[in-house]
Amino acid sequence: MQNDDTPPVEGRRCPHRPPCCACPRFGAAGISPASREALERLARDHGLGPTPEVSGADSGFRLRARLAIRGRLESPKLGLFELDSHRVVHIPDCSVHDPLINRVAAVVRGALIDARVSCYSDKAHLGHARYLQVVVERRTRTAQVVLVANSPLTEPLRDCLDLIRDRLGDALHSLWFNVQTERTNAILGREFRRWCGPASVTECFGGAQVHYPPGAFGQNNLEIAEAIIAHVRDQIPANARVAEFYAGVGAIGLSVLDRVGDIRMNEAGDQALQGLELGIAGLDPADRARITVVPGVADAAVAAAADADVVIADPPRKGLDPLLAAALADDPPERFLYISCSLESLQRDVTRLTAQGRQRLVALTAFNLMPFTEHVETVARFERVTVP
Repeated sequence: MQNDDTPPVEGRRCPHRPPCCACPRFGAAGISPASREALERLARDHGLGPTPEVSGADSGFRLRARLAIRGRLESPKLGLFELDSHRVVHIPDCSVHDPLINRVAAVVRGALIDARVSCYSDKAHLGHARYLQVVVERRTRTAQVVLVANSPLTEPLRDCLDLIRDRLGDALHSLWFNVQTERTNAILGREFRRWCGPASVTECFGGAQVHYPPGAFGQNNLEIAEAIIAHVRDQIPANARVAEFYAGVGAIGLSVLDRVGDIRMNEAGDQALQGLELGIAGLDPADRARITVVPGVADAAVAAAADADVVIADPPRKGLDPLLAAALADDPPERFLYISCSLESLQRDVTRLTAQGRQRLVALTAFNLMPFTEHVETVARFERVTVP
């Protein structure tokens, strides 16, 4: 692991910048100065010292990518949108991608050309190939590939899908067709059709097998995600009763199962719940008996926190749902571990959670989950205030 004192890598160049804007701080070490300043201000406001920072590899770390497909029939572009536009920057040699992602993108591009598949046009809402999602499974070094289509039928992309399958060969984990025919900025539609391969990518965290169906959220930087999970795990007392909100496929909850007495896991997403179900099914009966899954939005599952010694929450960018935040402020657990992907919502939620004086912020740790960006992942620990 490197820290904030590590100097930038000298002489690094990216062939796609500009106009690609995905790594605005390319070559710089650690989290951004603005994020560092905001964290230190938050820490000072709550009587804490400097915030520790954890960083990792700065190339080849991205194991999950979503690329837009645009352009002409004979020359499709696979990449990212320029800032504030629908113009796609073709990025065949992205250095932050795992090399297998770049290889898959090249194979898909060739298959689109050879099968003469039209590319999507945002303005006209025409064309078939819309997005590509690639997820690399570390254990097998294979890729879960999702081709997102502006078509309810597989027929316009059938030949292309067969070419992708044949040309990737042993490097292919699974191949999926996703239907996204709406005029929307959402990348994935709700309907997935499996062309070949297993139903989910599997990863191991803390000895637990975690399953990722193609529509489930997953972190792209698993080296740092593992560091976050280990950090959370270390702060759970043995045999604690735990409630986890926004549990996803169970990357945190399943990995800490051997430390807890029992755990209630709340999640709303259909694909994430499918992955969680697969992970639980692989456990022995005694471990399965210690897990209660509470499906639905967090605000409707607040009761899951009742009598918990430790509550864990890993919400989306908007932060904690309001009823959950209010419940944790009114009747806090002994310890609350909050994994935040947005400093703005973290700052707002810290104010809400501590306003009544029933719990206090006692620790912050920053994780450089997305190097070269303004993003920082933060784990905040709160503890209940004991009144004499």
